[in-house]
Amino acid sequence: MSQVKLTPRLNAVADLVNAKHKVADIGSDHAYLAAFLVEQGRVEEAIVGEVAKGPLENAKKTVRSQGLTEAIDCRLADGLAAIQPEDGVETVVIAGMGGLLIKKILADHQELGPFPELVLQPNTDQDALRAWLVANGYQVTKEEMVEEGIHRYEIIVAKPGKQELSKEDLTFGPFLRQAAGPIFQAKWQHEKDRLQLVLDRLKEAGQSQSEKYREVEETIQQIAKELSK
Repeated sequence: MSQVKLTPRLNAVADLVNAKHKVADIGSDHAYLAAFLVEQGRVEEAIVGEVAKGPLENAKKTVRSQGLTEAIDCRLADGLAAIQPEDGVETVVIAGMGGLLIKKILADHQELGPFPELVLQPNTDQDALRAWLVANGYQVTKEEMVEEGIHRYEIIVAKPGKQELSKEDLTFGPFLRQAAGPIFQAKWQHEKDRLQLVLDRLKEAGQSQSEKYREVEETIQQIAKELSK
């Protein structure tokens, strides 16, 4: 039995899991994260939730091949329906999905929370996810950004509590913009360049007075302000 090796993205997610006893990974990508955490002795038990039979079988295959069937429970369920109150889950991980889908998964089963810890890795719409968290009894307590190939991923850790975030905090991340590391700089410079091309095309199309033009221009200015700090 060889130990599971994680991608840089999942390794960064694993590093942010503080659970000692039990973690739940919703939409688990072959149960690699759960298997890694158990093998490393980071958690004693894990629940893996998959919404379709194919991904569930992939997760079960990983768990069996690693000899972890006693420690990892693979369940077929939609989102947080994989978790029961008596499970005693300390940390919920939802990674590799769009931010709006993660928000929906959390919103659909609010009766189960708030959970002691959420570790979320949204591929898109990070601002909408942060806004939902602070509006629903969570505070963002830590953030990381990781690079994998040409992609840059944001990871958000949230715990129960009250918090107010500015528009800039929602967009760029309160901790990410404070650190403003090289991956952060690269991500937002790329986004600024992309939006500048959009702006140029709108201008060429004679839409420099349109609402869309003003919105894109405002976003570019907002990014430029962050990058100039």
